[in-house]
Amino acid sequence: MAKFTREDIIKLAEESNVRYLRLQFSDILGTIKNVEVPISQLEKVLDNEMMFDGSSIEGFVRIEESDMKLHPDLDTWVIFPWTSDKGKVARLICDVYKPDGKPFAGDPRSNLKRVLKEMESLGFTDFNLGPEPEFFLFKLDEKGEPTLELNDNGGYFDLAPTDLGENCRRDIVLELEDMGFDIEASHHEVAPGQHEIDFKYADAITACDNIQTFKLVVKTIARKHNLHATFMPKPLYGVSGSGMHFNVSLFKGPKENAFFDPNGEMQLSDDARHFIAGVLKHARGFTAVCNPLVNSYKRLVPGYEAPVYIAWSGQNRSPLIRIPSSRGLSTRVEVRSVDPSANPYMALATILQAGLDGIKNKLACPAPVDQNIYEMNREEREAVGIEDLPSTLYTAIKSMKEDDMMKEALGEHIYRAFIHSKSIEWDMYRMQVSEWERDQYMKQY
Repeated sequence: MAKFTREDIIKLAEESNVRYLRLQFSDILGTIKNVEVPISQLEKVLDNEMMFDGSSIEGFVRIEESDMKLHPDLDTWVIFPWTSDKGKVARLICDVYKPDGKPFAGDPRSNLKRVLKEMESLGFTDFNLGPEPEFFLFKLDEKGEPTLELNDNGGYFDLAPTDLGENCRRDIVLELEDMGFDIEASHHEVAPGQHEIDFKYADAITACDNIQTFKLVVKTIARKHNLHATFMPKPLYGVSGSGMHFNVSLFKGPKENAFFDPNGEMQLSDDARHFIAGVLKHARGFTAVCNPLVNSYKRLVPGYEAPVYIAWSGQNRSPLIRIPSSRGLSTRVEVRSVDPSANPYMALATILQAGLDGIKNKLACPAPVDQNIYEMNREEREAVGIEDLPSTLYTAIKSMKEDDMMKEALGEHIYRAFIHSKSIEWDMYRMQVSEWERDQYMKQY
């Protein structure tokens, strides 16, 4: 049932003195894009008649076919609590359509809806996601630019005064709750300056919308504390990077978790095991999407709790997939490689498509690996069939090209645009000369 009707939004806008509307959507890199219009345009917006130029958006279209329409999702109506008393700003998250009324193939949100329809054709009703996004807080300099100076020296679950980011984190939580988020946990993470805020799971589209809103709120509130929040996966050498674990579950109705079987081994259903097998099969293929930056691969290294090995377990956190202990309606698969720089709509589409491939083809699930994989050498890992995730963006792009399922998951348009963009990013990176290289080689050679 819809949360808001057209009439509700018109009434709320008037009662709350909303003066501007932000019409939000995401490009293929996961960057939030925004068309801001005065409230006088509200009825035009609600009629799906708001146009914008798509030629300047990463991964969208050429200039000769640039006209796009924004179709707002009325259930995403939110009035930003931090905006001025002189006039509030509200937002609506939109799907992107072509002028002929068809969904635009380059819109990541619309693409995820397409994959969800395939899920429904297999008899499932919902795909739920509970994300665990992490981020770092750095101090700003006198010009308002981010520094590398951390605002605390805290560690996992530390309390103030060691955790000086606690006030900022608390204000972020309060703002999120004002916007309707159901916050489950908020704490300091392992590394100094690193934080995690977990919010309740939701259906696939809502959860991805929430991730994008979460990033916007975190960055906005951090700046009010003279801090810069970054979702860069590995901003500092020698400490743990930031992940965004995806806890996912399939349902066949509101009260039937398709992953749960009270009589199954580990109380997991056949569907759960096939889903796990599909994710493991396509893990190398979807890594470029779930870990899309050159910097992502500085996090995916042994020794910092990030998964680098393609395996699953119900008991330890070294493999790619962990099965948390909760059962019944809470039975879920935790995909631990995803990092917070990923476009959530695209990351979830690739994981879902991979899992559905396992279910459709009844792929056999390998045995769980319950020992610490970080302590196994290469020969031991190979003996039990454990592969590594790609170690660079280049190898991840290569693996993506070798996996036809990724083209199915993203559609031809997004698939080609993403590979093109990331290939350019890799070429730009590999031609740079780093400080490490100068330190290492300048005198010696």
